[in-house]
Order: sequence, then C-alpha cells, then structure tokens
Amino acid sequence: MKAFKILSLIALLSGCTGIPEGVTPVKPFEVHRYVGKWYEIARLDHRFERGLSHVTAEYSSNPDGSLRVINSGYSVEADERKQAEGKAKFVRGHDEGYLKVSFFGPFYGSYIIFELDQKGYEFAFISGNDRNYLWLLARTPTVTDKVKSDFINKAKALGFDTKQLIFVDQSNPIQ
Repeated sequence: MKAFKILSLIALLSGCTGIPEGVTPVKPFEVHRYVGKWYEIARLDHRFERGLSHVTAEYSSNPDGSLRVINSGYSVEADERKQAEGKAKFVRGHDEGYLKVSFFGPFYGSYIIFELDQKGYEFAFISGNDRNYLWLLARTPTVTDKVKSDFINKAKALGFDTKQLIFVDQSNPIQ
C-alpha cells in the first residue's frame, strides 16, 4: 500500500509536466537568446494571474543550468504590483523549448514553447501541460496583428479555446 501511495504521488506530480497531444516543443532552442524580459500579450485566464495587467516574465540563467523566473503584474484591485519568483528546469535537453517551472516548492508545471521567432527571439507561443494554459509572449509590449492572428490560428488548430483569450493591457507602463 505504501508503494502504491508513493507511485500515485509521483504520477500526480509528473502529470503536470506532460505535453498536450499535438503540441511540439521548438527545436533548436538557445537559452542564452531566450533569457531577458518578455511581455505577456495574451493568455488564457487562470487564478494565479486573474485581474493582472502589465504582466511581464523575466528569465535569467542560474549557475546550475536552470533558469530563474520572475513573473510580475499589476493588480488594479489591490493597486499594487505583484511578483512571484520561480525556477525552470529543462525536461529533456537545453536545445529544446520544453521546461518545467515551479513557483511552489517541489510542484512543477510544463512550460512548452511550441512556436518561437527563430530569427530574433521576438515572440513565443507557450503552452502548459494541458489546453487550459496558453500564452503569447513578446520582447515588446505590443506585437503586429499578423503575430496575433498566427498565434490564434495555431492555438485554435491545436485545440485551445481561443475565444477565451485575454489580451493583456500593456499600455501606459506601471512601475
């Protein structure tokens, strides 16, 4: 019975680092080009970002090969900037856009970069472990209509509910 409980816990924890069917992590991936600041352009709503505008994610390299992640956003309701620090680790290799991210101790969730501007690393399409998590990130607070439509079309083709997308307010930067 104890072995069953341990196996169940392992299955539960690893279940959050899977890949949705049809979603393929980008390869090649160059982490040194990915680090830095990204602006959240669009997302599917979830409780840990609900009500936030001016959302950014900042990635930096840790000595152990993992990434430090700082997500922040402005809460109008609380009239303050909220921030969470986490850690991202590569799941299969540093040349593939498939990571697992943790903001809460030993609990990790998938971070799958399934589309990336390979030329300039200017935008990225990201999925979680299932179709409830989806983001469009960019190096700038705005993107072209073409990037937005490409994101929506690709996400829709992969089975994401694009009608539920939230386009994040990045106007008038808030410190």
